[in-house]
Amino acid sequence: MYIMRIHFFTRIFNAAKHICYLLLNDLTFSISYSLFQIEVQSVKIDCKVASRFAHTVMTSTALNKANVSQEVFFEVELPKTAFITNFSMEIDSKMYVGEVKEKEKAKKQYEKAVSSGQTAGLVKASGRKMEKFSVSVNIAANSNVTFTLTYEELLQRRFGKYEIVIRVKPKQLVQHFEIAADIYEPQGIAFLDYSAAFLTNELLPLVEKTVTDKKAHLSFSPTLDQQRKCPDCDGTLIDGYFYINYDVNRVQDLGDIQIVNGYFVHFFAPADLQRLPKNVVFVIDRSGSMRGKKMEQTREALLTILDDLYVEDHFGLISFDDKIVKWRPSLSKATKENVNAAKEFVKAITAVGWTNINDAVLHAVNILTAAKKNKTVPENSASMIILLTDGDPTYGEKNLDTIKHNVQTAIGGNMSLFCLGFGFDVDYSFLDVMAKQNDGLARRIYEASDAILQLQGFYDEVASPLLSEVHFNYPEDKVNSLTGSYFKQLFNGSEIVIAGQLNDIQMNDFAVEVSAQGAGNDFVVKGQASAQKWDTIFPDQEYIFGDFTERLWAYLTIQQLLDKKDKGTPEEKANATAEALELSLKYNFVTPLTSMVVTKPENEDKPEDAFIADKLTEDQRKFTGTSIPSQTVPQTGTVPQTSYSYASSPVNFVDGDPHFIIELPDKNDALCFNINDKPGTIFNLVKDPLTGTVVNGQTIGDKKVDPANKNNTYFGCFGIIHEKFGIRLMVSTQEILVSEHGKQTKLFWSDNTSVKGLNMDLQVTKDRSLTVTLRNSVKFVIMLHKVWKKHPYHQDYLGFYTLDSHLFSQRVHGLLGQFYNGVQFEVSELFAGKDVDKLDAFMLVKGHRILVTRGWQKDFRNDVKNGENVPCWFIHNNGTGLIDGDLTDYIVSGLFKTN
Repeated sequence: MYIMRIHFFTRIFNAAKHICYLLLNDLTFSISYSLFQIEVQSVKIDCKVASRFAHTVMTSTALNKANVSQEVFFEVELPKTAFITNFSMEIDSKMYVGEVKEKEKAKKQYEKAVSSGQTAGLVKASGRKMEKFSVSVNIAANSNVTFTLTYEELLQRRFGKYEIVIRVKPKQLVQHFEIAADIYEPQGIAFLDYSAAFLTNELLPLVEKTVTDKKAHLSFSPTLDQQRKCPDCDGTLIDGYFYINYDVNRVQDLGDIQIVNGYFVHFFAPADLQRLPKNVVFVIDRSGSMRGKKMEQTREALLTILDDLYVEDHFGLISFDDKIVKWRPSLSKATKENVNAAKEFVKAITAVGWTNINDAVLHAVNILTAAKKNKTVPENSASMIILLTDGDPTYGEKNLDTIKHNVQTAIGGNMSLFCLGFGFDVDYSFLDVMAKQNDGLARRIYEASDAILQLQGFYDEVASPLLSEVHFNYPEDKVNSLTGSYFKQLFNGSEIVIAGQLNDIQMNDFAVEVSAQGAGNDFVVKGQASAQKWDTIFPDQEYIFGDFTERLWAYLTIQQLLDKKDKGTPEEKANATAEALELSLKYNFVTPLTSMVVTKPENEDKPEDAFIADKLTEDQRKFTGTSIPSQTVPQTGTVPQTSYSYASSPVNFVDGDPHFIIELPDKNDALCFNINDKPGTIFNLVKDPLTGTVVNGQTIGDKKVDPANKNNTYFGCFGIIHEKFGIRLMVSTQEILVSEHGKQTKLFWSDNTSVKGLNMDLQVTKDRSLTVTLRNSVKFVIMLHKVWKKHPYHQDYLGFYTLDSHLFSQRVHGLLGQFYNGVQFEVSELFAGKDVDKLDAFMLVKGHRILVTRGWQKDFRNDVKNGENVPCWFIHNNGTGLIDGDLTDYIVSGLFKTN
């Protein structure tokens, strides 16, 4: 899938130096600029696909129409599998182009800039398939900036089609707006469809689609007036996903082999193959942490999956906590009677106890091994295990390396292991490596209302194996550097892709053989790969972008080397890492081993600025936020005026000295305020009488007052109470005290610890954060800020973040809680304030007209040391006018005081 999404927003900037850590990654576009007289002049998204390899260039120009300089934020969302190949900015007719460097070298440059006082833009995940990155650029009055982003990706075939997803969200009318896609497929295009929720009956005819035998062109370019929601309004209709789906013609043969300039790529997905019987054991975590919604969704998904089994399949079920429960000791054929009996077993699964992953998977292996040995399943059948868990092993064998070794040894290459990690408490890298070691893959299942569909969707991908033990044979004296020539299975609707180099660049053909196990007999097909003259078949060169077969080979090789470095021996890991790094640098790919640095030359007024583009791993996404729906931004006249409201609650938090942040949807804006009181004061942050949840926080001060500054206060201790669950949790900068129904436990920040109870899960990330998850309720994250022990003034302090705040009742209150169900306000009459670097304005909120200042606070979830700037409207005087009542109304007499 291709996804990229881009936001622009601004704040007044004082020409301070900035270095931004930017992560760029698959194919979705969304563009949004905030107000303050930033005009998006043009947006062009140009996607060219040649034999499934997509090359996309996104170009956008923004003009600062204000009479003061402003900082323009360029915020990008990209899916996880694309490699950035270029990011450039043109400012005042000067071009700044990115250079790919080894990650450590780029990091040193980044850290040097941070240590010299420059700020850093940070990385955060924005959803399931995307990552969000931001970079800020200072733009002079009446000047413009042009951003150009280029990236490449091999489109993956899923459910019988390739998909390009373009996310568009300009949030204002754009003078020149265009989406263009050109697709070139030598096999011939079988079909091409498109859709978008924002395509009204008036916009639909503006989509131009031309499909010939081997080429397709699609474009969408509405005029300024055609973008309008109504004739007299400035709102835009363009907001949503633009989907392009297509497939190519297929026959039952070798597939499609392209030879270009000494490289070849082989696409293999033969048509009309009979489905292979499968043997599958579902291994379901029923430990205490699965209790509630997750267990309900798992049961419901399994009931549907059981109905989807084919009668020739054989299956088994295992549920586990600290005990292993098998539905039956051996596999059963998927007859109607057996499926119905299995459903009764699934309906009775309840969540309780600890997590014994090791023994559960080994029992599944034994069941499948016995079935093959006893010949109770067809000889030509595919065996697989599907493991679903939401946490780390807490019972039996708990060492992750030992578990991986035990499972790999037991499986011995005789079956595939697919791992589904439910939520963010799971150690995803452990599941990912264990799956890859055993010819499978891992997938994260997100805790959401559609978790059932996620589970069913994954099963549908692997439900119909067509071939097993698939081997590709090429003459060793003619080809080298193959990306991979063995695959455990080929599934219906998917595709196998192999690439390699030719020993002789002048060679135009070579022999190919593909062998595998099919449903009836062994599958063997032989043939000859022959080069075609592309310039003769496709004289229209706009469809071709360079030596795409070579870049496709490099892309695939890097992907496979990155997998190998996670699952091989120490020597294999080192060799794979070195080779992947070398290729990443050679082909200018931003991968987990490299970073892209965009450097602005040093001048007399300021030192060198640098923007660094990096790439997250799945585990690094664990501590980042999730995406939320976008805000409504109406405009009136020439005066910027914004009205915000939202149904789904954002992340609200308090951190620093103490700064309260009320995030608004899509994180394009926020409200913020500080509180000032003497150290030792205890404030009620959250109180929900219906759920029985209370959070109080006690402030601390500096060790001694810095003569040059005011007396700072921070939160040094939190008390969390859940009356219905009998839970009391005291979190300080030294320790964590847990009490549940009178049973007490002590945890320390110095350890990585995971504790799962019947009603509460705790996860300590050493010297960084504590994640508190209440059953069927909310999740809190408490950040620990460590300060040098010998610092003359400051000491350790805590930050408090609320996730899933929409799960509170309508009666929730407190300094933070009162905002969990939304807030509405309007900002108008912007003017230069006392601080020349910031704008002031008037805000209408809760019946009050108050003075506010445009500023920013820090979000430390991604970087506990430096934080990420969050632009916000600052409410003065302890939040007066924004918070209900007076600050003193929230003072309580004890850390566990509930009234």
